[in-house]
Amino acid sequence: MKLTYRETVTPPDLEAVRKIVESTGFFTEEEVDVAVELVDAGLTSEGLGCYHFIFCDDNRGNVLGYTCFGPVICTEGSFDLYWMAVHRDSQGSGLGKALLVRTEERIREMGGVRIYIETASRDLYKPTQGFYLKSGYEQDAVLRDYYAKGDSKIIYVKHLDG
Repeated sequence: MKLTYRETVTPPDLEAVRKIVESTGFFTEEEVDVAVELVDAGLTSEGLGCYHFIFCDDNRGNVLGYTCFGPVICTEGSFDLYWMAVHRDSQGSGLGKALLVRTEERIREMGGVRIYIETASRDLYKPTQGFYLKSGYEQDAVLRDYYAKGDSKIIYVKHLDG
């Protein structure tokens, strides 16, 4: 299957992102809505410069996964990876790694030197945590009971300049 990557947001991406994020089984309805809102912002001039995307499409025009990232305001070279999701049917295929590598390359091109990623500490997210560690990210901070009692925020960082 031939895959293509693009950075341009299109109106059909709103529904595609909703389906991708829902398919993972990781996110609440409210979190899914936030993911879609960021795509919507990416369609407007207000979102330009704040939110950047990389979408992966198959040869039938289906969006299989995506990332959403942007510069951290008032920093020198820090970027946040806000969202990264691969449709459940495409997980385990290496697509997540390919999206992450492309995102890191794009952030470097934009002058980024550090990428921050956050995730939850619940057992559901153990594979996600392992993925980040295998991808060269280091755990930088833990904010205890951030999301809820017993569910901390784990912040990972990767330095791109060394």
